[in-house]
Amino acid sequence: MTIVIGADRAQTRDELSTTSYDLLVIGGGILGTSVTWMAAQAGLRVAMVDAGDFAGATSSASSKLVHGGLRYLQTGNVKLVAENHRERRALAADIAPHLVKPLTFLVPIYKGGPHGAAKLGAGVFLYSALSVFGDGMGKVITPHQALAKVPALRSEGLRAAAVYGDHQMNDSRVAVMTVRAAVDAGATVLNHAEVVGLRKASGTVTGAELRDRLDGTEFGVSARLVLNATGPWVDHLRRMEDPDAAPSIRLSKGAHLVLRRHEPWKAALTTPIDKYRVSFAIPWEDHLLLGTTDEAYEGDPGAVSPTEADIAQILDEAGHAVRDTQLRREDITYAFAGLRVLPGGPGDVTAAKRETVVSRGSGGMLSVAGGKWTTYRHIGKHVFDTLAHLPGRPLGDDLADILPAVPLPGLASPDAVALRLWTDRERGVTRMDPLVARHLATHYGSIAFDLARLIREEPALGERIHPDGPDIWAQAVYARDHEWAATVDDVVRRRTTLTVRGLDTPEVRARITELLG
Repeated sequence: MTIVIGADRAQTRDELSTTSYDLLVIGGGILGTSVTWMAAQAGLRVAMVDAGDFAGATSSASSKLVHGGLRYLQTGNVKLVAENHRERRALAADIAPHLVKPLTFLVPIYKGGPHGAAKLGAGVFLYSALSVFGDGMGKVITPHQALAKVPALRSEGLRAAAVYGDHQMNDSRVAVMTVRAAVDAGATVLNHAEVVGLRKASGTVTGAELRDRLDGTEFGVSARLVLNATGPWVDHLRRMEDPDAAPSIRLSKGAHLVLRRHEPWKAALTTPIDKYRVSFAIPWEDHLLLGTTDEAYEGDPGAVSPTEADIAQILDEAGHAVRDTQLRREDITYAFAGLRVLPGGPGDVTAAKRETVVSRGSGGMLSVAGGKWTTYRHIGKHVFDTLAHLPGRPLGDDLADILPAVPLPGLASPDAVALRLWTDRERGVTRMDPLVARHLATHYGSIAFDLARLIREEPALGERIHPDGPDIWAQAVYARDHEWAATVDDVVRRRTTLTVRGLDTPEVRARITELLG
């Protein structure tokens, strides 16, 4: 297998250390990537760094949903749901139709359950109305109709099911594409670059000192403004600015499980656990995604992981609506956990508002935390507007104007891309497996044609990395050369689906280690 050396980290470090930036974004998760993309589109000199990989923590540990938030209706937050729907449909129609796909949801209604058919029927009708019925009309269906969509649905005591529409995506792929969009617009980015200190001049934060975690190289970045978008670590960085800074956030852990799926699902399940909490069972990446938990977390953010208690809780709650034959522990291929960043304060984390926390420190650094994928562009725009209007050091009077709905790279019809990948054939090149073609189309859009060109030049790159999954070696090479993948986990967990499928075997990891050089 031919190895082509990709972007040089030393060159990027040199660019970061010798350029004076308008904005330095610390943190490459949901908020950091969004703000960086917005700032680059506006013509600013912007840099983004992350101590780990882009979306390497909470931002790739989500429920993989792009949704309006059905449960928000119960609290009367109709305006929020409508706003979420608008952004959801913009992502699905204009920004990333190649990465965001529609998904039907069922809410099973059981005898003795927390909600009745009349209440849920009215709820899903209002939910679909707030989306201008763009995903069809919310309604109530019979148990027989529900079982036809989800054969694994538990039928004992099933009275009916409410139906509504939302969307889903692969959060890691959306993150990588957003970083690429920011770089295409002029941003400079580097992952695995840890902030070890802040630069200051007359008490004002003017940049950061960093260390490359891969080789230990130390360097610095200067900027007019610094944005702290480090998620669960936001207070850690705030204390670098001001050792006496009071806590601004608290954390809630959400765990998920991925299981092998034994039969096709035509819909996902949103199962009420009580009057406020729900459990998701979602067909995703040819598997079943279950979750999530919601409990206070006070440990090291870097050490968060699902516990045995989390696994037992998720399986138990899924069992309210899913048959035991689909919930066998031996079918678990992956378990993961992330941290929700919530506003600080008293009370149970399950009742805390899911809102963005913005604060400005004594040294002028802006810190922002909280957010979700559905509204990540909207939140990024809000934070960017805040940056543009900071007193004393505005970024420009016209920078807060509404930015256009620029699509993510690879915009194309996945069906058309998959068909072309499967039908295109050159002499000496085997026709692409239709499952592989579909996999590439729904994870790269038109960029999949770049991977096809790699395969034409080196046919061995068309081979599957593991025989039980659709990921191919061209993806690993492309991840290394064009998607900032620097470690094995970058490749197997966030650039491909090997880890979630339980296919990142020692042999696979060893070959990818060799590939990364």
